[in-house]
Amino acid sequence: MAETPGIVVTGASGRMGRMLIETVRASSAARLVGAVEQPGHAWIGQDLGEALGGAPIGVKVADDPLEPFAKAQAILDFTAPAATLGYAELAAQTRAVHVVGTTGFSEEQLARFEPVARHAVLVRAGNMSLGVNLLTVLTEKVAAALDSDFDIEIVEAHHRHKVDAPSGTALMLGEAAARGRGIPLSDHSERGRDGITGARARGAIGFSSLRGGDIVGEHDVIFAADGERITLRHVASDRAVFARGAVKAALWGQDKPPGQYDMADVLGLR
Repeated sequence: MAETPGIVVTGASGRMGRMLIETVRASSAARLVGAVEQPGHAWIGQDLGEALGGAPIGVKVADDPLEPFAKAQAILDFTAPAATLGYAELAAQTRAVHVVGTTGFSEEQLARFEPVARHAVLVRAGNMSLGVNLLTVLTEKVAAALDSDFDIEIVEAHHRHKVDAPSGTALMLGEAAARGRGIPLSDHSERGRDGITGARARGAIGFSSLRGGDIVGEHDVIFAADGERITLRHVASDRAVFARGAVKAALWGQDKPPGQYDMADVLGLR
């Protein structure tokens, strides 16, 4: 029997990193072969199992990703934009599938994925859950069916520790709404209202961000016209949905040609 794909988790000590590790270890279709943290982290050199407060599992936490990447078939990466771009170059060199759940990229940073995706499979999504990706498809369809008499507002809520806003998922939904309308989101995005802002521009796609407590992720896409309102909603109550989606993407990408993909590709929603 062929060995199951080996997976490396970056940002191993973070909340998503721990969830990814737990999900990979519970999977019968994948193996955990490495864990990466930033240089200087207290876990470097430790057995990952012991660092997590349990028994040894034979996987050392590394600060140099090259060695673990070289023996992996996939990388699960929910870290920060600068770190992810560095990992993308190494993943391309080792031909590992790079699953990116990191958000907060600038347009210039996103452009840097293009050359690396010529050499390896890159699956990048603002959200890895099945429900959110179905919501994205629905958002595009509803936006296409309704004219600009319906204002579009995307409201998202996350825990107090989230550092970027709007969330990657909110931007993914905004892009879907813009595709449905046949307009570029960059020219029709409305954010950060404060003070005397004037009336809302016709055709604008608005974003509102809430931060507090331990909210995992809530997203509403509101289509509001005079006299009626349509709301599409997704609530995540457990980060495991993102981790399961990431592992699914890593396995899906094993036989795919190099290129950039997203969860709609993984889930067959194209």
